[in-house]
Amino acid sequence: MTLIWLGMLFVFGGVLQMVFQAIWRGRLSGGRPLRSGRDTLEPERPGSGFELKSNWPGLVLVALGGAFLLAAAAI
Repeated sequence: MTLIWLGMLFVFGGVLQMVFQAIWRGRLSGGRPLRSGRDTLEPERPGSGFELKSNWPGLVLVALGGAFLLAAAAI
């Protein structure tokens, strides 16, 4: 029972860490204000919102939580 709660806590904490990392860095909408020559909200570099080097702690927490949940399911 403890492994289930610990796994859920790690998964939830990892997801929250990745969300707050994206919000804190301002990467949800491209990070740059519109210039007078552009009339679109599309980011200059598509896919720049998720980077492995800034989100690795959250991914580790999610993986660790998943391992705890799998261990709890095996018991």
